[in-house]
Amino acid sequence: MKLLRDWGFTRQGWRSGERGEYLVLIQGLLLIALVMLPVYRPAGLNINSPALLYGIWGIAAILGVGAFVLIIKGLLDLGSNLTPLPYPKENGQLVQTGIYSLVRHPLYSGLILAALSWAIWQQSLFHLAGAAVLLVFLNAKASREEAWLSQKYPDYPNYQNRVKKLIPWLY
Repeated sequence: MKLLRDWGFTRQGWRSGERGEYLVLIQGLLLIALVMLPVYRPAGLNINSPALLYGIWGIAAILGVGAFVLIIKGLLDLGSNLTPLPYPKENGQLVQTGIYSLVRHPLYSGLILAALSWAIWQQSLFHLAGAAVLLVFLNAKASREEAWLSQKYPDYPNYQNRVKKLIPWLY
């Protein structure tokens, strides 16, 4: 329970949702649903060529490694500022270095990339749709988080202008 308190979870917060507690809950449910989705491959999507299949798996593996790097580096660079809540920690600091100098939300980026990797690995349209839903949700969650970060840190708007939100150098 101490860890949850350190991260900013409170009984009052769960009653009011004022720090984004329900966004964290929805995110967890989306990730569980993504893993549990059935594989759906239309008949025209069946790949019979081993070379093509290995190529697809290779792309999925590269994306998966990229996701792993984003998530691990994001966690390490956040250090004691880490919280699953989109609301910033009371005693936290704005991190703009390391992976955060390339993308403002590397943990969300990593989750989206992992979902895309899984969809490609499975060759599943359901999983691809799930990855798209996760992208839309995490983009909205990041926008809410950025509103709170802008209130807490006066430098945040400058940081937003310098660093892309979810995809380094693109978006």
